[in-house]
Amino acid sequence: MRQNPSFAMTDVGEIRRLIEHNPWVTLVSSTPGGLVASHYAVLLDDDRDDLTIVGHVGKPDDAILGLGDGELLVVVQGPHGYITPRWYGDGPAVPTWNFVSAHLSGIPEILTPEENLRVLDRLVERFEGEDGRGLHRAPNDAAFVDRLAAGTVGFRLTPTRVVGKRKLSQNRPAEVVDTIIAGLSDGPSANPALAAEMQRAADARRRA
Repeated sequence: MRQNPSFAMTDVGEIRRLIEHNPWVTLVSSTPGGLVASHYAVLLDDDRDDLTIVGHVGKPDDAILGLGDGELLVVVQGPHGYITPRWYGDGPAVPTWNFVSAHLSGIPEILTPEENLRVLDRLVERFEGEDGRGLHRAPNDAAFVDRLAAGTVGFRLTPTRVVGKRKLSQNRPAEVVDTIIAGLSDGPSANPALAAEMQRAADARRRA
């Protein structure tokens, strides 16, 4: 990913927030047969305070990706959207695309079956909530859960390379940013998630 110092996102806390809010990621690996991509949900490792993530793939994606044999690229995509030059005023301008994303690269560690089951349990709990239908809740029984888990392979990735980028019109005057946020907040170009992310970034710059 092309990097611009003005848009670089290097704060670990901010990248953790991005992963927490956007757990559906793209996994990319280079195999003898060419590039391979898959899509799965991941979680931050709750035993760590860095950018280590845990997740699983369904078999045979572990073999297709060569999981554990080489470097894996994890693409985390946050809010993003089209920015029309109409929001810039009357001067010469072209459209752009605002976004927040991070690339995590490293060689994943394959989890034991017991560790994988704990990750699966956490994953279901993360999206079901306390009152939801947990992995071990009836009508699921232990045999069913064991069969399900046996069809998956869990992994832990502690990235050795991280590239984060937050392109949210930081290079524009504050009044233009406010106009963009207003345009994304309502109307035909509404993109509430991106508007909220831009507002959060703008507020942080004003406090700095």
